[in-house]
Amino acid sequence: MDLGLKDRVYVITGATRGLGNAAARALVADGAKVLITGRDEKTVAEAAAELGEGARGLAADNADPAVAGRLIAAARKHFGRFDGVLISVGGPAPGFVADNTDEQWESAFESVFLGAVRLARSAAAELGEGGVIGFVLSASVHEPIPGLTISNGLRPGLAGFAKSLSDELGPRGIRVVGLLPSRIDTDRVRQLDGLSVDPEATRADNESRIPLRRYGTPEEFGRTAAFLLSPAASYLTGIMLPVDGGARHGF
Repeated sequence: MDLGLKDRVYVITGATRGLGNAAARALVADGAKVLITGRDEKTVAEAAAELGEGARGLAADNADPAVAGRLIAAARKHFGRFDGVLISVGGPAPGFVADNTDEQWESAFESVFLGAVRLARSAAAELGEGGVIGFVLSASVHEPIPGLTISNGLRPGLAGFAKSLSDELGPRGIRVVGLLPSRIDTDRVRQLDGLSVDPEATRADNESRIPLRRYGTPEEFGRTAAFLLSPAASYLTGIMLPVDGGARHGF
């Protein structure tokens, strides 16, 4: 199936590793061009080099109000066009309600929430018909995850923002989509499992509650993201798609 990605240009934030990187790899493999970001300049340059000629890197912090405009301008400069953005950010600090400080909440709000809102607004102003704005969110949009209180507070709000944005941008032919990963086998998920007394038992217990009985791979997530961002998904907007092996049991 031809996804129609050849020579289309996407900005992918938080793409030096994990889910953002997996999405960037899938897009490039299908002929798209990507501008990837991360906070560390050296790491960004290395990740872009690994992706090959179809990628460029730019060190950026989503919490910086000036970043959104810089990223879109850089995409146009390097590749001559701008077709969409996938907004992926690192997970906020884990912890229960009593553990997380005001500073952790404020830092996460700036990077995870407000940074994503700014980038989406800037993208909306620059995109034309056929453009797409994607959000990498979390299964916590539907059900809180124990020990991830800050994420539980912010991710559902971003999903609501994305849904509102899809209604506003639909008449212009611009799509807005969300991906809700659960147990994908990334460094972040392994770190969270590692917070338990017995990480292997924790993973086995998690897998036992997933209908497919395993964690997903980054590649599986990346292919799903590439499809949602592609013209092949041209009639999908306003959706929050679980990428979870069936872990969410509701419709």
